Amino acid sequence: MVLGKHILVDQSGVISTLKNESLDKVLRQAALAAGATVLESNFHDFGEGCGCTGVIMLAESHISIHTWPENNYAALDIFMCGDCDPDLALAFLKTKFPQDVFAVTSVHRQPPVNSPVLGST
Repeated sequence: MVLGKHILVDQSGVISTLKNESLDKVLRQAALAAGATVLESNFHDFGEGCGCTGVIMLAESHISIHTWPENNYAALDIFMCGDCDPDLALAFLKTKFPQDVFAVTSVHRQPPVNSPVLGST
């Protein structure tokens, strides 16, 4: 019983240099491209030359990002359940930042094998 798909992205390039408003906008667009419902967002900037962290809360879960511009690196999590497709969110980001490098790991989230949710006791 798969409840959601979680995409872990290690990214190098332009995204890692963006700040709060730009990241908020592009991650909201990515969520909409995946068919998700944006509830709200929260971003924090760690100051000049430093990165930021943020989350787009979705009815179907979340998209989060942590940036290290000094290392040209960002860590993104795209987790969605229901009819949303997190692969579409990632595809959108790749079209917006075609020169960036994306290393992707996908995980299907589900209850443990011995979970009562699956009917095992």
